[in-house]
Amino acid sequence: MLTKLTRWFRAPPEAKASRAHSAAAFYFEGRAVWTPRDYAALSREGFQKNAVVHRAVRVVAESAASLPLILKQDGRELAAHPLLSLLARPNAREGGQRFLESVYGHLMVSGNAYVEAVGVDGAPSELYALRPDRMRVVPGSDGWPCAYEYHVGSDTVRFAMGQGEAVPPILHLTLFHPADDHYGLSPMEAAATALDIHNAAGAWNKALLDNAARPSGALVVGGSTLTDAQFERLKSELESNYQGASNAGRPLLLEGGVDWRPLSLSPKEMDFVEAKASAAREIALAFGVPPLLLGLPGDNTHANFAEANRAFYRQTVIPLAKRTMQALAQWLSPGFGGTLQLEPDLDAIEALADERESLWRRVSAAPFLSDDEKREAVGYGRGSSGRTARGRQARSLRE
Repeated sequence: MLTKLTRWFRAPPEAKASRAHSAAAFYFEGRAVWTPRDYAALSREGFQKNAVVHRAVRVVAESAASLPLILKQDGRELAAHPLLSLLARPNAREGGQRFLESVYGHLMVSGNAYVEAVGVDGAPSELYALRPDRMRVVPGSDGWPCAYEYHVGSDTVRFAMGQGEAVPPILHLTLFHPADDHYGLSPMEAAATALDIHNAAGAWNKALLDNAARPSGALVVGGSTLTDAQFERLKSELESNYQGASNAGRPLLLEGGVDWRPLSLSPKEMDFVEAKASAAREIALAFGVPPLLLGLPGDNTHANFAEANRAFYRQTVIPLAKRTMQALAQWLSPGFGGTLQLEPDLDAIEALADERESLWRRVSAAPFLSDDEKREAVGYGRGSSGRTARGRQARSLRE
């Protein structure tokens, strides 16, 4: 008896199934279901399932990672240095551009990026980009991170910070978050509502194609009740004659006092196309990518494309690359025994060629500037000694 009672208490509650249950649900106002604000959900619903997010993340990460880098020490550009070699080949599995793509991609999807430095005697020799969803910040008594824990399954690796190493083992890069002390805010999280709308519109369109001719509504029987045989016959006719893309637009023929009452809005009333286009533009806005560069509808002219490309580099790619390179140089400089500055080479950006040409023309036409002042005005140091290839390029452009 005790065993039966125990099984009865542990048994799951019975689930009742009703034919009218699904129809009755149409009469209640639904509640929106939003994507959870976590890395796994955002990467799955955004980067993996949404073409706009996927392309926005890739175009930002690939553009920023492809920028050539300049290393300076005491204001002088270095043509060769161990830090440049390390960034060109950070580890045995990845090249420099592939490594930086992972770092920028994690920043775009998660708002956080973690880089591990591996070295001997304080000098870093390898760099690895770690997955943000596996890393956890461990704050100390003063509120600053005292350690980082990396979880893979049941295994945990702890990286202690502030142990007197020249180069801490972990560099934590974040995007600005006004309400969190340790973690950054992903652009995808800011655009999560637009992302859900865009995905829902795509899912609705897919369901419309799969089930185009089965309208959303109710069949109302006046004055009598259908028998089980009549109900099954009506159901069979609807499934065979009015369901599927081949039956799209076919009129619904009813008999025996059966009336059709639509219970949902038409696509025109819902305006799915406009809602989807608006959501796509909001997603592009959150990532700082002009919609024109993502192939979204707009003024697709050559002049507009050039302006959009220039604005994309000036407002999104260059600020992201500068702050990332500054953090990398500040983190790794002690391991190489000096203060180093790392920045992207803006002269190598093809989208800014017109701006450089205009700058050179204005500077060259200024007779009140000396040669040294002209060099500083265009981003080169004073003096004629130790000119590099960039210096020779500057002279040829000035001439």
